[in-house]
Amino acid sequence: MSIKTPISPEQRLLFLQQNPSFSQLCAACPAQWQAVREELEGVFARQDAAEIKALIRQSSTRIDYHAHFLSGERHGRAFAELVSQQERQRLIELALRQYAFSVATGVSQGKVRFNLWNGLIAQRLLFERDLVRKPVSMQRFKWTWPLISQKHLLMPLVAKRGIYCFYSQELIAGLAQLIGQQPCLEIAAGDGTLSRFLRQHHVDITACDDFSWRQVVDYPADVLQLDASAALKRFPSKVVVCCWPPAGNTFEKQIFRQREVQTYIVIGSRSRFITGNWDEYQAQSAFDWQERRDLSQLVLPPELGAGVWVFQRKAQ
Repeated sequence: MSIKTPISPEQRLLFLQQNPSFSQLCAACPAQWQAVREELEGVFARQDAAEIKALIRQSSTRIDYHAHFLSGERHGRAFAELVSQQERQRLIELALRQYAFSVATGVSQGKVRFNLWNGLIAQRLLFERDLVRKPVSMQRFKWTWPLISQKHLLMPLVAKRGIYCFYSQELIAGLAQLIGQQPCLEIAAGDGTLSRFLRQHHVDITACDDFSWRQVVDYPADVLQLDASAALKRFPSKVVVCCWPPAGNTFEKQIFRQREVQTYIVIGSRSRFITGNWDEYQAQSAFDWQERRDLSQLVLPPELGAGVWVFQRKAQ
């Protein structure tokens, strides 16, 4: 994709709204990237988990526009500063993703890909076609997965296309039983794979996403373009599901405040640096919650260290 280098704050804002790649953003904001790079080099050298967690939370929190910016007052110093803050935030977010990718794969430059053998096995095991996932039989997974020698490359490769885990047939059946006949809403649904699988088990589910990854994710027609807040208001549901909510996100707290919600199901990482608003999980008092380890072991691949947490509203 060809994008002109932005000059004015207005142009820079429009540029950011196009979700430029990391390299495009670095080229467009060289001074900002130089400052961010120096900051991150210090962070990575110190290897302070709390500091990295704070950066992840900061980069995943979107800065709201002030009302007078929306009405057209976009030529002053305050607006330019807002745009600069957003550029810095996006640079940190993309740099952290690249850092995680290089740590996971051991490759910091060039392309990472499966060899022919591993690619063929992974494709037949995990996908219907291309990058369209399929529910995987646990029995088949157990005897096929050991044949793949480049396991460590799988998730870093597919994460770039908005795929963060794979679902076993047994996991889908267990979730469908847990949800039952109650109306269900999936937020931050991505390509809608989880909802598609649950519908095959006759679950009444609506999938929504804000389409912020439209450059890399193919959103099907049955995934509605709504952010989590709007989706919760438009589709009040007794059950809400979210797979791989961003670390330190701001939308999960809204789920706990919705009176209609009786059950919230989270599929995510046990690492609190990777997924979920753990501060909000612990701060809320309206729901009892626990990990469903019987379901956690059905999220694939096991190397993810994934878990399934179920929040159940307390009896009044």
